[in-house]
Amino acid sequence: MSKTVLLIEDEPNIIEAISFLLSRDGWSVHTHSNGLTALDAVAERQPDLIVLDVMLPGRSGYEILKDIRRARDTEQTPVLMLTARGQMKDRELALEAGANTFMTKPFANAEMLDAVRALAGA
Repeated sequence: MSKTVLLIEDEPNIIEAISFLLSRDGWSVHTHSNGLTALDAVAERQPDLIVLDVMLPGRSGYEILKDIRRARDTEQTPVLMLTARGQMKDRELALEAGANTFMTKPFANAEMLDAVRALAGA
């Protein structure tokens, strides 16, 4: 059985690229693009790993991540945060909110795969 990743991202090109890349690597990829209902998607899918964008419609990735970390079912779920803004402050906010890894867009395919595999313990 393949491991599942929930990609919470609202940019169609990024969704397509990451979905293709991770599916080809053996992951079962589920996507969600609305910040307001992201926690519902996490609860429904119960993924092994979450790739979470910082800027989403309705709610920020930082807020979502804080709620993920507060919930007993997801407090230990590995989270890779993605952002188009790569300032040090963004990285600090992500780590304070509980991100395991932080990555800026654009990213190299190999960089994404390495990060996901490392978080999954592969």
